[in-house]
Amino acid sequence: MASSVTRYTHLYLSPHLDDAVLSCGGAIARHVAAGEQVLVVTICAGSPPPGTSFSPFAQQQHARWGLPPAEAVARRRAEDRAALALLGADALQLDLLDAIYRMPAAYVDDRTLFGPVAPDDPLTAALRPRLEALLDDHPGATIYAPLGVGQHVDHQAVYAVAARLATAGATVWFYEDVPYVLRPGALDARLAALGGRAQWEPVVVPLGAAVPQKIAAIAAYASQIATLFGDHERMGEAVAAYAEQVAPPGKEPAERLWRR
Repeated sequence: MASSVTRYTHLYLSPHLDDAVLSCGGAIARHVAAGEQVLVVTICAGSPPPGTSFSPFAQQQHARWGLPPAEAVARRRAEDRAALALLGADALQLDLLDAIYRMPAAYVDDRTLFGPVAPDDPLTAALRPRLEALLDDHPGATIYAPLGVGQHVDHQAVYAVAARLATAGATVWFYEDVPYVLRPGALDARLAALGGRAQWEPVVVPLGAAVPQKIAAIAAYASQIATLFGDHERMGEAVAAYAEQVAPPGKEPAERLWRR
């Protein structure tokens, strides 16, 4: 759990209970190995109220995950804590709701979940003051936020708030959203939507021996592996291949961040 007295130097914003580890698990492990304090802030980690009648789309997601609807979020929160413990990072799980629970009438299928953010979606308005307060508690911390590759509405919302914080002077790097960035053309499409690649500066983060540690941490999200990768073997292969792909020629496996 996050300590009220720890001064964190790295704040990773994770839209859901897996995104930061999927995308930046190697970098998180490297920070911790260097003795730096890391806090992973999961945004949409809230549980729907007891007695909630889940939409057909939410029920479909629960079936994909193999989780009982009433226990889905609690089980995923536990997976997240286990994954971050493997990396040595602290966890702060906010009580904001995932899109499928927050606006079930707006986000009804994959097309709407990976499309424009609904005009009346309250997530950005609810999130911004919380992140501003977090920065007040940890001045000078570097923020890592999703670039929004893949266009998941929750990732887009977190990106929008982080981009505003960057404009206000915070140090913000944007990470490539795994697994969406693994799809051919997905990164270029997102950069084009954000003004084009020329507007962005990339930095490669060498991982060294942290790739197996990242894969082990991702494996802790047992409910998500089949949906995202098919099985554990393909997950490990995909994560390792991505780390090799973004590394400069002849260099060690890496992750990649972007900044305006």
